[in-house]
Amino acid sequence: MQKSAAADAAAIPGIASPSRNSAIPAQARPADAAAISKIANQLRISSIRMTTAANSGHPGGSLSSADAFATLYFGGVLAHDPANPSWEGRDRFILSNGHICPVWYSALGKAGYFPESELATFRQLGSRLQGHPQKGTLPSIEVSTGSLGQGFCVAAGLALGLKMDGKASKVFVSLGDGEVEEGCVWEAAMASSHYKLENLIAFVDRNGLQQNGPTEKVMGIEPLADKWRAFGWNAIEADGHDARQILGAFNRAKTAAGGRPTVIIFKTVMGKGVPFMENDHQWHGKALPKEKAEEAVRILEKGA
Repeated sequence: MQKSAAADAAAIPGIASPSRNSAIPAQARPADAAAISKIANQLRISSIRMTTAANSGHPGGSLSSADAFATLYFGGVLAHDPANPSWEGRDRFILSNGHICPVWYSALGKAGYFPESELATFRQLGSRLQGHPQKGTLPSIEVSTGSLGQGFCVAAGLALGLKMDGKASKVFVSLGDGEVEEGCVWEAAMASSHYKLENLIAFVDRNGLQQNGPTEKVMGIEPLADKWRAFGWNAIEADGHDARQILGAFNRAKTAAGGRPTVIIFKTVMGKGVPFMENDHQWHGKALPKEKAEEAVRILEKGA
């Protein structure tokens, strides 16, 4: 936390000095930009295979978000420990756009939270890897999500609680751009600014598409960055497929001062990496047929 947080804490009585209050575990050496890009492609491949095997799921947003998740988990951004998922000093992560869980499960498996072979059970009866994250199943799932906007609201509450307890942990939360149309997102955004939650970092997958088509035709959200700023947030815009820009944006968010929460708007392409999927909203919530999935994997493997 920044030193300014101590002054900002006056907005909430009873806040202690920030600290992680527990031993920081040894972290793997962060991957560089080239390695992050390769990991992102591996997450895309897993997401395709999982959804096709289940004949169900949301591959489009999983592919557009892969670079952000690879950076978050393997670029040294998130303080976490797969060997001790409940480590008190961990940063919290919430997948508010719970439908893109294939890419998150892929990242968790690769990071060592569970055997990657378990990815093959996605959406099967009795599997821990259901179509939306369920708390109490997999390590590191802080809250069940899927009803759009609600995960973001919980993230704001977590950030407030950590701040009141004087914890230095950050709360990261992923949002879809269609999700930002939900009214509760803006209620939570307003509250987060009011309570000066500089420990809250949201990032939006701005691929421009949702279930029924382009966001600007379904329910226009632009100018998105200006809207967040109007609600008292720092707003950063970056190329969501450039590992260096993604890492820079996360690092800026982690060190932001002034008692403001931060949102990063990642400009992305739905279905990124697979030409016949790119910028096509039909792949928002539709699994690829087996033949198409095999073609997609062949394309992605060239970059992995």
